[in-house]
Parts: sequence; C-alpha cells; structure tokens
Amino acid sequence: MSGKLEDESKLYDSPPYILEIEDLWVKAGDNLILQGLDLHVGVGKLHVIFGPNGSGKSTLLGTIMGLPQFQVIKGDIRFKGKSILELSTDERAKLGIGLAFQRPPLIKGVRLRTLLATLNGSDSAIEELAEELGLKSHLDRELNDGFSGGEIKRSEILQLMVQRPELVLLDEPESGVDLENITLLARFIGQLLERDKHIVERKRSGIIITHTGHILNYLNADIAHVMMEGKILCHGSPMDVLRQIKAKGYKECVECLLAEQSREEAA
Repeated sequence: MSGKLEDESKLYDSPPYILEIEDLWVKAGDNLILQGLDLHVGVGKLHVIFGPNGSGKSTLLGTIMGLPQFQVIKGDIRFKGKSILELSTDERAKLGIGLAFQRPPLIKGVRLRTLLATLNGSDSAIEELAEELGLKSHLDRELNDGFSGGEIKRSEILQLMVQRPELVLLDEPESGVDLENITLLARFIGQLLERDKHIVERKRSGIIITHTGHILNYLNADIAHVMMEGKILCHGSPMDVLRQIKAKGYKECVECLLAEQSREEAA
C-alpha cells in the first residue's frame, strides 16, 4: 500500500489508537495472504471491512486474535501501544480482544454455560444475557451442537457480551441468518460497542468484516475499507463505499474511490 494511502487511513481515526497494524505480511501454510497491510483503529471507533472472497479479511481478524494457523512474517500489531505478536490467543483475549467467528467450531464435551463461566461471567449475568438472546435453553448443551445458524451467531455474541472485550472482531455476523436475527444481533453489537454513547465516552472499538453490507442497515459504523489481494486499498464513508460496491463491483469501486481521492487531493 502506498505511503499516501497509509497516511490517509490515519486521518479517519486520531490517537489514541487501540489497534495499530503496520506493514503486516501473513502466511497460512505456503500461501501468502496479507501483503503489507496497514490499519489504525481509534478508541471508540467501529470500522467495517469489505472485500471479495479470498481477499484476506478473515485472515486479518484471525491474525489479530493470534490464531495459530496464521504466521506473521513481517510487520507489527500493537494493542493499546504494545506489540502483541508474541502473545498467545488466550493472552490476547485476557488483554481485551474478542473474536466472533464466521463459522464457529462445534466443541464436543464443552457446554455453553461452562465456556461462558471461563470468560468471567457470573451465573446471574449469564442467565440474564442468555434469556435476552433467546439462548437460555441452550446453556447446558454442547457448544454449537444442533444450533441453527442464527443460534450459533447469537451464541458468539453472547460470548462477547460476557467477555466484554475492548476490541471486538466480528467476522460476517450477518452471514447465514434471517432478518429477525440480523436485527437482534445488530442491537446487541451496538450495545456491546457502546454505540449509544457519545464518542468521547466510548471505551470499546470494533472491526466488522462483511461481504454483503446488510449489517450496516442496522448498525452505524464510522469508516469503511475495501480490501483486495491482502491489502487495504481505499477508505470512505461506510454507506458510500457500500453504494459504490453495489453499483460497480469491487474492482471498479476501488478504481473509482482512488480517483475520487486523487481529485480531492488535487483540489
């Protein structure tokens, strides 16, 4: 990514940054996926990342979370000013980073209630949140075993609500769920990220990966990025970027946005 775009990405969020990613190169097996990616997320801000399948969106979130299948070969990830590259997934979670998977795994032998208890949830809080999310009857079932698509997504949000991380990573939260579930998920995501508060009062930040953009009809984000071939290529207003993608597709959207940025800089 060019220096011009790197500098521009910082303009959307001002310090203090909760997350700073600089010149990040990442492999999964023999495949190079992220290629010199830069991203800065301010405290209390919500970013959304668009991109076609295979652009590296899920790899980015997995790398931030420290999932072992992703190998950082160059660059740095800083959380609240300190590098986290040497920290395990559990250590990053304890610091205040949480991830909701696009396709959460079935975990045999682990009940949902047991997992929530490990996230420091009290029995009363777990019961209350589970009831609000329509999952009270699922608490003593094995995690994701026989859950519908909507129930799996709500279970992921329930886990984040109990964990209450400072940086929330959401991988396609609207994928595979119906309109009713999207509305419910968006409400709880907004609550978790304190979107009802003034920006100076918000302490939690987030990154949402989306392919369709449906979640933006129910949740207000601060900035959107378009990611292709392992790089973030351009930035803009979330709804403006979504309209460009719907009208032109990803490739032409990127070309259009970059041309618009060049015109603004020349003015």
